[in-house]
Amino acid sequence: MRRTASPFSLVILGLGTFLLVLAPLLAWYVQPRAAVNPIDIDTTAVYTGRGSVFDTEKIETVPDQKITVTQRVRGNVEDSERSGNAVWDVITTVDTDKSLPAADPHDALDVNVHRWVLDRRTTEPVHCCEEKPYIEGEAYLKFPFDVQKRSYQWWDNTLGDTVVLRYRGTEKVQGYTGYRFTGSVPPTKAGTRLVPGSIVDQPDRPQVLAEEWYSNHGIELVVDQATGRVIYAQTGPRRTLRAPGGEKDAAVLLDAEKIAFTTETQREAVRQAERDSGQLRLVGKTLPIGAAVAGFVLAVVGGVLVARGRKEGGTPETPEMPDVPQPTLTK
Repeated sequence: MRRTASPFSLVILGLGTFLLVLAPLLAWYVQPRAAVNPIDIDTTAVYTGRGSVFDTEKIETVPDQKITVTQRVRGNVEDSERSGNAVWDVITTVDTDKSLPAADPHDALDVNVHRWVLDRRTTEPVHCCEEKPYIEGEAYLKFPFDVQKRSYQWWDNTLGDTVVLRYRGTEKVQGYTGYRFTGSVPPTKAGTRLVPGSIVDQPDRPQVLAEEWYSNHGIELVVDQATGRVIYAQTGPRRTLRAPGGEKDAAVLLDAEKIAFTTETQREAVRQAERDSGQLRLVGKTLPIGAAVAGFVLAVVGGVLVARGRKEGGTPETPEMPDVPQPTLTK
C-alpha cells in the first residue's frame, strides 16, 4: 500500500499558497479601492486671525479686529449615489466678534455657499450635479491621495481661478508630519459689486458698480501625504473696492495677513489623517507584507512536510510468498 501526505501538511501548504496569492491582491487591488473620497463627509474647519474689516454700520474700515472664518463641508449622499461622484456642499462664513455667535450663517459679515463635485478616486473636479462655481485645478479643500513632492494647481474660490502651490518640504503639525505647500495671489480683479458712490470716492453718484479686487499675502497648507487631507491651513486675504476703471484701492473690505486653523481644528484634522492613513497603510503595506512573509513560511513548511511524508512512506516492499509444494505429474 502506498502512503500519502498527511492532511495537516496539505492544510499548511494550502494556507501558505493562499496567503501568497492574497498579498499582491491587497496591495494592488484592495488598497486602491479603499482610497476613495467619502460621500457622507461632515466636517467643520475654523480659522482665526486679526485684520481690518469694513463696518457696514459705520461705513468705514475698522482695523485690528478678530476675524473668524468657519468652513463647513457636508456631503450630499443622494446626489453622490446618483452620480457616482462625491458631491460636497460648502458654506464659508466670515465673522467678527460683533456677528458671533450667529444663529443663521447669513447673519455673518460675509457668507459664501457653493458646491464642489469631485471624482472619488482622483479628487479631480467633475462638472455635474448643479456644481457652482465651475471649479478647476487639481485640488480644493483637499489634495489627491498619495501626494507628490511637486507643485499643484489649487482652486481659490475667492479668486475664481487656480493658484500654483509649490512644495516646500515637510513640517510637523501637532507632532504629525505633512507636506508643506505655499503660494500667493497678486492683486486681481475678482468681480463687481453695487455700492454707494461715496465708498469708492464718488460721492456725487448714489450707486456705483465698483470693481472688487482680491489678493492674498500668502497661502500655506500642510497636507497628509497618504490621504491628501489638509492638517494645517493659513491664508492672508485682502479684498478691496475700486471705482470703475480705477487703479487704486478706494475701500478695504477685508485685510488680514494671517488667518489660520485653530488648535482644535488642527488636532481634529491630524486625528482623522492618522486614522485614514493608518487604514490605507494597513491594507496597502502591513497586511500584504505580513501575508507574503507568513505565506512563504507556511508554504515552505507545508512543502517540506508533504515531501517528507511521501519519502518516509515510499512504496512498501512486496512480501515474500510462502513456499508451496508443486504438484507432481504422474503418468
